[in-house]
Amino acid sequence: MNITLSINGARIEVDVPPRMTLCDALRQKLQLTGTHIGCEHGVCGACTIIVNGRAVRSCLMLAVQASGATITTVEGLAHGDDLSPLQAAFRRHHALQCGFCTPGMLTTLHALLTEEPYASEERIRDVITGNLCRCTGYIPIVEAALDAREAYQRSRESAPL
Repeated sequence: MNITLSINGARIEVDVPPRMTLCDALRQKLQLTGTHIGCEHGVCGACTIIVNGRAVRSCLMLAVQASGATITTVEGLAHGDDLSPLQAAFRRHHALQCGFCTPGMLTTLHALLTEEPYASEERIRDVITGNLCRCTGYIPIVEAALDAREAYQRSRESAPL
């Protein structure tokens, strides 16, 4: 099936089998391998991307269901060679070790902070409970998200009404 998507700001047409997951389409058809495949049951959060502004487990969505959607993957968070404020905060706080969960954590937190730039530490912790990390103990991830909030707050305040 031929579908059209807006991915990381680019309009893309791709031919996919009807039963191919969005995660597989991103990785195999579009070579966007930043989206990781973990459990393939929507439990680990490694495959999280942003679809129409919401964090979505791409292993649970068929590519054909995303036809016409606006998608942001981890590759779309940076601005050219410049890291996004959240990515830079992850770097400053050493919020990754093996890096397997990092794309899903980044997209989950980006969706949260875009919608809720004043999210509390408790809210951040609650939202990332759906993303499994076996290395960091979550503390540096939460610290990075708290650090990045200011950039999201400034972005929200400067956005036209």
